[in-house]
Order: sequence, then C-alpha cells, then structure tokens
Amino acid sequence: MAHIVNDALRLGAQGYPVLPCRMDKRPACQHGFYDAVTDAAGIVGLWRATPGDLIGVPAGIIFDCLDIDAKHSTAHVWWNKHRRDFPATRAHRTRSGGLHILFSANAAMPCSAGKLAPGVDTRGLGGYIIWWPAAGYSVLTDAPLAPWPEWLLAEFTPKQQAPQQINRHVQSRGHNWLRGLARTVANAAKGQRNSTLFWASCRARHAVDNGKADQDFVVDVLLEAARHAGLPPTEAQRTIQSGMRGRP
Repeated sequence: MAHIVNDALRLGAQGYPVLPCRMDKRPACQHGFYDAVTDAAGIVGLWRATPGDLIGVPAGIIFDCLDIDAKHSTAHVWWNKHRRDFPATRAHRTRSGGLHILFSANAAMPCSAGKLAPGVDTRGLGGYIIWWPAAGYSVLTDAPLAPWPEWLLAEFTPKQQAPQQINRHVQSRGHNWLRGLARTVANAAKGQRNSTLFWASCRARHAVDNGKADQDFVVDVLLEAARHAGLPPTEAQRTIQSGMRGRP
C-alpha cells in the first residue's frame, strides 16, 4: 500500500487530483472522484481513511481520455482504422489489455460510452480513470499531452455555450478553470443537473480552500450557470452549499 500512496503523492505534486480506488475500479472514498485531492496531507489522509490499491484520477482537469476496450472487436477495428490519424500523446496500457490515450483537457469533450464505436469511450469532465502505470502497467508513449484531433471533436454534437455574461464575468477575474465548471453546469442534461452542480461545487471548494477564489464570487457564478441549466434557484443554492461543505 505504501508504494501506491507514494505514487499518488507524486501525481498530486504534478497537479493531478487523485483518489483511492478498489481493485474493481470503484472509488473507495465516500464521495467518489469528488473527494480527489492534490495536496500531500490530503492524499495521505484520504488513503488512511479509505485505503485503495488503485489510483483514480478525474478527467477533464488536466487531461481527457480515449478508452479503447480490448474486449470489443469493434474497438480494435476502430483503432486500427484511425490510429494513424492521432498525434503523439501519452498512452497507457490498461489491465484488460486495452488503451488509455490521454489528451489535454477540452471542455467540448464529454464522457461517452460507445458513441464512436462499441468499446470506444471518452472520459472528460465528470469522469475519472484508473492510473494504470501505478499498478505496474506500461506507459506506451510518454509524449506531452496533445490536443484532441479536430476530426474527433467534430464527432460530438457541439454543446451550447454557457451564457456570455458568465464567460465575461469569469474571464475578467482570470478564473478560466471556473469558466469550465460553469460551462459544464450550464450544459448539463436534464436528470444530471444536480449531480453536475454538486461535482462542480466540490471542485470549486478546493480552489476556495486554497485561496484561489472568493467563495461568494464562485457561488454567484455557479448559481447563474445553474439558472441557465434550468434548476430552480432554491434547489441550486442548496446543492451548491452541499458541495461547498463536501457532502450531499
């Protein structure tokens, strides 16, 4: 277990939020990837409270992931057809023999399952992956993170952008990370709006705790995004407060 914590500490020091996961890949901690942290004390405390033999890393913050599942023949066919169309970027072998291909985070990349082909999934903001190199699996390519190819981004229906007043308001304060959270909340699908808002509030809480943003400002931005998504103000306020406390 000590080597897993050490690997988690190294990832955290590089800015990757991490969380303990069980061998079945499910989060060991109470709130799943909402509990992911980067600071050393938080990582040690998280593994002490909820030990896990695998390291989970939320997507959509530093990287997104293209997940090629080796169990699907269609995934092999798709990958062999398109592999030469991808730039060099970081790639890991997974436990099942598949691939995790990592790209720099792009707010337009959603989490998807089988949209490109059966067994070809994507993980963007709101998802997480297992960091398989920490479990002994190969780093196939150690290249810097490349941007997603435009042709692949075009496979996904463009999302409606968050209201311009949110973009201007956040950009004026230099909080581009908050703009990404607001956009995700504003574009959340019905049935996922509360969970997306709670996730965004949890992420924002870490920034507030680290002195990167004023809590009142963050709450105002998230409330406006929730209003655009169609959540009633009282319900949105309650969800944001829960996220800021770190519990549902």
